[in-house]
Amino acid sequence: MSIQTINPATEEVLKTYEPYNQEQINEALTAAHTAFKSWRDTSFAERAALFRRAAEYLREHKTELAHDATIEMGKPIVESEAEIEKCAWNCEYYAENAEKFLVDEHIATNATDSYVAFNPLGIVLALMPWNYPFWQVIRFAAPALMAGNTAVLKHASNVSRCALEIERIFRECGFPEGVFRTVLVPGAETEKLITDPRIAAVTLTGSEEVGISVASTSGQYLKKHVLELGGSDAFIVLADADLDEAAKTAVRARFQNTGQSCIAAKRFIVVESVAEAFEQKFVQEAAKLRVGDPMQRDTQVGPMARSDLRDSLDKQVQATVKMGGKVLLGGKPVAGKGYFYAPTIVTNVTPEMPMFQEETFGPAAAIIYARDTEHAIELANNSKFGLGGNLWTRNIEQGRRLARHLESGALFLNGMTASDPRLPFGGVKHSGYGRELSSFGIREFVNIQTVWIGPVLTTAPAAPKSE
Repeated sequence: MSIQTINPATEEVLKTYEPYNQEQINEALTAAHTAFKSWRDTSFAERAALFRRAAEYLREHKTELAHDATIEMGKPIVESEAEIEKCAWNCEYYAENAEKFLVDEHIATNATDSYVAFNPLGIVLALMPWNYPFWQVIRFAAPALMAGNTAVLKHASNVSRCALEIERIFRECGFPEGVFRTVLVPGAETEKLITDPRIAAVTLTGSEEVGISVASTSGQYLKKHVLELGGSDAFIVLADADLDEAAKTAVRARFQNTGQSCIAAKRFIVVESVAEAFEQKFVQEAAKLRVGDPMQRDTQVGPMARSDLRDSLDKQVQATVKMGGKVLLGGKPVAGKGYFYAPTIVTNVTPEMPMFQEETFGPAAAIIYARDTEHAIELANNSKFGLGGNLWTRNIEQGRRLARHLESGALFLNGMTASDPRLPFGGVKHSGYGRELSSFGIREFVNIQTVWIGPVLTTAPAAPKSE
């Protein structure tokens, strides 16, 4: 079956691709396996030079690369350009810091010398989603390749052009043949890729269901894997919060990327004493959003990436309303061509409703009332997900204390959740495990090797002094 990419703003078929056959897949895996043997021995300086070149290339070609992302998955063009810039930043960050993160760590023992080395594993299979078609890949690739691994990418089929462009960028920037390869295959072929003996490890950013499948297969074959799965992030507004700033940030946190982000704020948990005031401000700000052609620079909300995703979101909204939720804004698809859904805010949401229990991957926000601070934390943790979250309070010390009680991989106090190369990124519970980015991310796909060198030291440690 062929792979089609469709412009979600116009429903036009952009291109039809033939999936790679077994011979093409085997060639890509062999190339990556062969490249690893020499790439692992290249110096950090050589790898860093290539990643700096990649950063330059991304910035120089930002316009056309952003265009590719927008026409394939509908992201507003300004956000696509920002995504490319972030990819360049990540390349530079690991070019500058990888060697420091992976330097041998010497530890005093009874050996003449003993240390911990961080050695690459081999080919890392990357299973990546469509919502940030460049960033999700570069977020993984920069640390993994700087550590000396090679990579094979199986991207989401609806962003196949972006997938091929990423491979081309690595090649054009001078990376050795095989260091980064893309294979165009349907999701059904994923298991075969994971089980191939040339694959050393797997990284997935995707849904909870796919994560369970990938974890099962990877575990069966004893392959290291990192999972960054769904999220239903809480955006907690306490009674002493700056409501004006919270409402403005709430709009960006929910509707950026048309709400199609794992770390988008989704459940807005507001203490009752300020709930009405926050709702009014939130609705007022969200109503200003410009929905339309994602190629127009003033568009803030584009189409959803696929028609089935829009249908699923609408079912969640309608089911929630039927159970007692109240629509304050939007609440339905936008008529006409394209997979547009009106920016939506539903209040009076309670824990048994779909918009509370499930991840809403699109431009729809759920407002939940909390009796007090303690109840707000309880509601936030009442989720199988635990990726990120926001907490709004003027009492910073209280915020620090509450952060330790929130079951999430990240907590942003008086600010919007976002990934940053300098900070670890990942979740707990059904949001996955393992970390990307920072020093923690680059150490996920290395062999943490103990090296002990004899002979044993004969000098005895000094005896403790007597009183």
